[in-house]
Amino acid sequence: MPAPLIAVIGSSNTDLVVTTPRLPKPGETLLGGEFQRHAGGKGANQAVAAARAGARVLFVGARGDDDFGRAAHAGLKAEGIDVSAFCLKPGQPSGVALILLGGRDRQNQIVVARSANDALTPADLDAAAPKLARAAVIVAQLETPLATVRHAAEFAAAHGIPFLLNPAPARKLPAALLKKVHTLTPNEHEATILTGETEPARAAARLLALGSRQVVVTLGAKGVLLADAHGQRRLPAPKVRAVDTVGAGDCFTGWLAVGLAEGLSLDAAAARAILAASLQVTRPGAQAAMPKRGDLQVENRVVSHAN
Repeated sequence: MPAPLIAVIGSSNTDLVVTTPRLPKPGETLLGGEFQRHAGGKGANQAVAAARAGARVLFVGARGDDDFGRAAHAGLKAEGIDVSAFCLKPGQPSGVALILLGGRDRQNQIVVARSANDALTPADLDAAAPKLARAAVIVAQLETPLATVRHAAEFAAAHGIPFLLNPAPARKLPAALLKKVHTLTPNEHEATILTGETEPARAAARLLALGSRQVVVTLGAKGVLLADAHGQRRLPAPKVRAVDTVGAGDCFTGWLAVGLAEGLSLDAAAARAILAASLQVTRPGAQAAMPKRGDLQVENRVVSHAN
């Protein structure tokens, strides 16, 4: 069977990363951090993850006419991603994220600058409609305008396409949007912001009640919590030594979308996505660290042998 088409609507950023022994406190300056530059942005990260998982991918986003934007366009194209809808926005800077990584577990702090990502409009989606209509799954996040995300959800609903929403960066969402979500993938913090519930199980139940068909709460090293009409259950994550946690949630979301598009059950798709994200955090960078399908076959044998 041909590989499924995943349409990813979202952001593209260049990640400017400084790694330090620990994260700074408010008002504190730390010296001696290591600097790196990586391709990033939640939308672009998820597009690369899905492409490396074996899907055909259409990326719908916006960039500026600058070096960052040209590099982002070239990088996605090199991954075999369809960038015909990666719109050029004259006068707008391309997306940039400032990232601090600190501590033994490499936790992160991220600030994203205002950019061309904020200029992605419903009209840009309409221009890509013929290709979007052929998608097996449509994926979006919240680094682009909410009006555009809602338009994507409405388009997916009108065409009978599952809509997967990664609600990050977290914000309160209208009930009308949540009712159009097939699969919602918040982390613990995002689930709390969406619902006011601090316990993941209660938050997941609340999100189902608000209309999302399936909810997957990512729990970092503790795995994921799944919630749907069949109830709730947890899937563990293999123990790994994390090098860089940036992009782990995006890796999980991209692989989950591909699994669902291939007809896997939620549990099977999530289990494979956990393995991919666990491998991704052992490598530096966001997009560069995304595993390929063959990498997971090797990693799965290693994990199985360890167990």
